[in-house]
Amino acid sequence: MVLLSASRISKRYGDREILSETSLEIRSGDHVALVGPNGVGKTTLLKILTGQLSSDSGSVEMPTRGSVGYLEQHPEFAPEDTVWSVASAAIGDVARMASEAEQIAAELAKEESDSQRHEQLLEQYDRLQAKLHQQDAYNWEHRVERVLQGLGFSPDWNDRPAQKLSGGQQNRLMLASLLLQQPDLMILDEPNNHLDIESTEWLEETLNAWPGAFLLVSHDRFFLDQTANVVLELVDSRIDRFKGNYSAYVHQKAERLEVQRRTHERQQEEIAKLEEFVRKHHYGQKSTQAKDRSKKLDRIELVERPREIHTPRFRFPPATRTGDIVVRATGLAKAFDRPLFDKLNFQIERGERWAILGSNGSGKSTLLKCLLGECPLDQGKVELGVNLRIGYFDQLLSKLDHDISAAEAIRVPHRDLDDRARRDILGAFGLSGEIVLKPLRQLSGGERNRVMLALLSAMEANVLILDEPTNHLDLWSRHALEEAIAGFDGTVILVTHDRYLVNAVADHLLVLRSGTASKIVGNYDTYKHWLKEGLAIADRGAVGQSAKDKSTASGVKPLSENVASNNSSRPDSANTKRRRKYPYRKVSQIEDEITTVETRIEEIHQEMMQPEVLRDGRRIKQLQEELATLEAKLLQLYEHYEEACELN
Repeated sequence: MVLLSASRISKRYGDREILSETSLEIRSGDHVALVGPNGVGKTTLLKILTGQLSSDSGSVEMPTRGSVGYLEQHPEFAPEDTVWSVASAAIGDVARMASEAEQIAAELAKEESDSQRHEQLLEQYDRLQAKLHQQDAYNWEHRVERVLQGLGFSPDWNDRPAQKLSGGQQNRLMLASLLLQQPDLMILDEPNNHLDIESTEWLEETLNAWPGAFLLVSHDRFFLDQTANVVLELVDSRIDRFKGNYSAYVHQKAERLEVQRRTHERQQEEIAKLEEFVRKHHYGQKSTQAKDRSKKLDRIELVERPREIHTPRFRFPPATRTGDIVVRATGLAKAFDRPLFDKLNFQIERGERWAILGSNGSGKSTLLKCLLGECPLDQGKVELGVNLRIGYFDQLLSKLDHDISAAEAIRVPHRDLDDRARRDILGAFGLSGEIVLKPLRQLSGGERNRVMLALLSAMEANVLILDEPTNHLDLWSRHALEEAIAGFDGTVILVTHDRYLVNAVADHLLVLRSGTASKIVGNYDTYKHWLKEGLAIADRGAVGQSAKDKSTASGVKPLSENVASNNSSRPDSANTKRRRKYPYRKVSQIEDEITTVETRIEEIHQEMMQPEVLRDGRRIKQLQEELATLEAKLLQLYEHYEEACELN
């Protein structure tokens, strides 16, 4: 059964064509992933399919029977709405029928003198029971609890007002509501945004067992591998269909490209030979043959050039040699309103690749800042090895000056890089042409991320410390980064939710959870194995290797130290909080303001693309000034948000 059919959809913004006669079809049981590079129109297509946006031409047909649900990005809640009421409302009439059945049962339990009334109640009760049994209604509360807890809402969140949730929490609540509705077809745009690894894994299991169909967009390759059985690739306004998950798509795409490339090349060779014969013999003795070949040329149905997705090959320069020990951490402890980690010990040697994993708020980014000396420890000591040149990728990109161009942003004090050299470095990360001269604030999130990676390359870092480097990167850029890290011969410390990346590059894991830490020798698959065996839940030394301490190397210098004497107790966390830079505000309020500012910035970018605006110099100047103000405000809000998360 066809659940959704889109035919010849077209959409333009000003002079820019986003979609051109794009078609797709989704059938019952299809678990579809829609993939394509950033900017090809995936989100635009989803908005057209869900009726949030009108197309310039084409049609979308939905089923007359069955239901379609989509994940709302900006939901509106009534003041009385709570987490529980919003989620349970998605069950529909089930909760009402269950309550009604309980009331009827109570009436039947009473002594009833009116036998006719008793019979009516009994008949009504039997009818409700049949409906409730058909919909497994007596488990509805358990279903709601299971979905809410799977998405990170513990039972003590049930009575919290939905309006008071942060933007990310509201999105998770709407995802819970959509899953509980159980529509025949779900349309999901980045459903695992704002989810940590545990919640993402729960969502993977839920979607993998989903009896209905869904269409989703995600840049998480591991997530796509676990959930999709069909991949639709949107490139150059056309959709190609591939059977299987993301890995199967990559394999099939490579095979198709090779066949198309050979076919195209052979046809071009044949056409060249025919054209050469016609040119040589057009007026000679073989003119008749030339005319026949000319007619043959006219009849040839051209094989189009393969539609390849060209992505840059990110690369970092060879790393200079460091000491054998890069980082030694001894007895690290840090707490804000609760312990993040305590008595944490680990040692990172030259050339190792460590990934730090953990749920949201477990202290991953804080640990990186402690290693770098940017955040004071409550207890413990960090020692760095010799000859280190550290390249730090801050996920907020706070190290970048957003008022300067990309070409200026990658200047480094220890290298005299001319314009050509800096353009070459940026080009290695897919940034070229006029884009390298634009202020960073005018670039997209993915482009700014690539500028930061290019800066690390220009620094010639031999130690890369990367905090969520895949943010805003599409699937192809993530693969390019994966290959760049795999080919880097220095040391890597990585914080990421991208399990595909962890599996590809990590040889050691440090997993933070509930104030404890696990050290694993291996990648994410190794960790899942040890977790299944019950050996990766506490700080028990490095799982999978000898428990004895690694040998000590000379040339290690302390970076930060705050070791208490044997008789002293650990300082109270309230006394170790850093001073506030910004006034107290609730995290949810800051998140709401961030969403508002980001929405306005997106609106400005869209307005600046319109032809009538481009011709109005005064309006362009006004928009640029407003954009600059909003970008500066957004950076402050990010810092305020981070401070509030740590100190509130």
